[in-house]
Amino acid sequence: MTVAPPRSAGISARHPLAPLTVAETGTAAKLALAATGDGARLVYVTLAEPEKADVLGWDGTPLPRAALAVTYERSKRLTWMITVSLDENAVTARVPVPGARPPIMMEEFTATGERIRDDPAFQAALARRGITDMSRVQVDTWPASNFGLDVDKTGRRLARGVPYLLDGPGSNPYAKPVENLLAIWDMDTSEMVELQDGDIVPVPAAPCRYDAASFPAARTLAPLEILQPDGPGFTVDDGWLRWGPWQLRITMHPIEGLVLHEVSYVAGERVRPVLYRASMAEMVVPYGSASLSHWWKSTFDAGDVGLGKMANSLELGCDCLGEIVYLDTVAVSEDGDAAPLKNAICLHEEDYGILWKHADPLNGVAETRRSRRMVVSFVATVGNYDYGFYWYFYLDGTIQAEVKLTGIIQTQAVAPGTRVPYANPVTPELAGPHHQHMFCYRLDMCLDGPANSVYEVDAVPVPAGPANPYGNSFTAEATLLATESSAQRLAAPEKARYWKIVNHGVRNAVGEPVAYKLVPSHASAPLLAQPSAAITARAAFATKHLWVTPYAAAERHPAGDFPYQHPGGAGLPEWTAADRPVTDTDIVLWHTVGVTHFCRPEDFPVMPVEYAGFTLKPFGFFDTNPAIDLTAPSGSHCHLLERRHP
Repeated sequence: MTVAPPRSAGISARHPLAPLTVAETGTAAKLALAATGDGARLVYVTLAEPEKADVLGWDGTPLPRAALAVTYERSKRLTWMITVSLDENAVTARVPVPGARPPIMMEEFTATGERIRDDPAFQAALARRGITDMSRVQVDTWPASNFGLDVDKTGRRLARGVPYLLDGPGSNPYAKPVENLLAIWDMDTSEMVELQDGDIVPVPAAPCRYDAASFPAARTLAPLEILQPDGPGFTVDDGWLRWGPWQLRITMHPIEGLVLHEVSYVAGERVRPVLYRASMAEMVVPYGSASLSHWWKSTFDAGDVGLGKMANSLELGCDCLGEIVYLDTVAVSEDGDAAPLKNAICLHEEDYGILWKHADPLNGVAETRRSRRMVVSFVATVGNYDYGFYWYFYLDGTIQAEVKLTGIIQTQAVAPGTRVPYANPVTPELAGPHHQHMFCYRLDMCLDGPANSVYEVDAVPVPAGPANPYGNSFTAEATLLATESSAQRLAAPEKARYWKIVNHGVRNAVGEPVAYKLVPSHASAPLLAQPSAAITARAAFATKHLWVTPYAAAERHPAGDFPYQHPGGAGLPEWTAADRPVTDTDIVLWHTVGVTHFCRPEDFPVMPVEYAGFTLKPFGFFDTNPAIDLTAPSGSHCHLLERRHP
């Protein structure tokens, strides 16, 4: 991996992975729509990333710059992938994808809900429940999923709609679900395909609001200010971030959201690559309920919707605190109009307590160094849930990924005093259905170069005997994951299991291959649905915590490029069927982490943050503690200690 030459050194070309500008996005969108035909809609536009070898070998000479657009022809129910040359302002490839259903578009979220609400049969079902004022009805649009039912075999592009009752400005719709009423809607023809009208459950009465106006006597805390008088300790230029020993590139992908490229640790003049590309490539939220309004909920928030498309515009003091630098991204409409999305990515430093310390009372000395971390984050809101995606970079070479889950849980109306299966009560009138949040990270490794391998390492007790005379010994048992089939693994916290990524061609000071270890930060269950369930086929990536594949440029999304209503089998299960070797080669790790959510009363009306994530930690990548040479805290006496004598 090369260091990008600074443009100030006479290089006028932008880096091949530099983010699309507003102008580039708009140009690509309009050209793609024109190439698709009358009535076409733009689903998304993203940078068409150059070949990996070309990026790694880039010397500052301009590379061809292109964008990839996905468009949709409703009249033909046809999805297109269109490549646009940004150098020539021309379409260079136009590929139809028969049978693929693209992610739901932003215009469809609102329009579909409104059309379902206005449907006469739907209104009649609401009237049966005593609801006649349609201005008080909100219908949430959901991706339809696919369960192999007759309605799934029609070839229609479907959505499901569920209603909620509003009680005025600032209302919390999820406090008043209209239970057992479900619409299945054709988004292309704008017609009701099926209306499911079950038993009537009273709409809950309590408003359960969470807005500030509802708490006039709110608790207050003393102000907390984070100051950096000299400004932030990092620089960012056209997506290129440099902080302390780290350098990396940042882009926003409409489906994956935040993407990191060419992540490297810089030690003096030596630039050491760790990751070529890293992102949260897919996620799914499967529900475990059997009720009419909930059993089918299993949205792929990335592939069905698009995390980058749902990115928030962040606010100082609310979403980020401290000396903040924001990066804008680009929002583009279905008509192809592009505009800046302000403050979509947040960059800042955080104090993180003690990095290392030792006190030596006998000799009267002590040394302490404080830790800080570089934070790169964004927040996406998908329906009722809000997800904060964070990457942390530490001074000791550690990389951490974390998801912060908050927002409002899905709710099920219940008759007061009753319990429903597969859900926990959160108020006397509401239950929260059991569900999971599963996040699959794609880690394109480049550990001191592209030839990498993976070992699974378990802590194993040594049997009592001559090799363990005192019964206290244990060892680390390492198993090489040689092929794709052998590299489909589950976490095992009882064995302190981690996965060690090594480069056999580069050795450290003790003669071992340089390495990083991948450690799940939060123990999480794999997908809990039965093997025969539809979601198990559609979200096979979530049945394992780890998959390893050889690098292939087209293998980007673990459930396939177009999971919307896909019957399953795409992505990782399809690719790994070849059982390719994955040793001493360019490899990609797919790591699934998650939260199994049994809802609590404390999760409503707004859920406090839950966490999921993992850590990549150097394991012999350095010859010694890389943070040993940090400056001691200034203006302090923490390096002095009163000498003590026994």
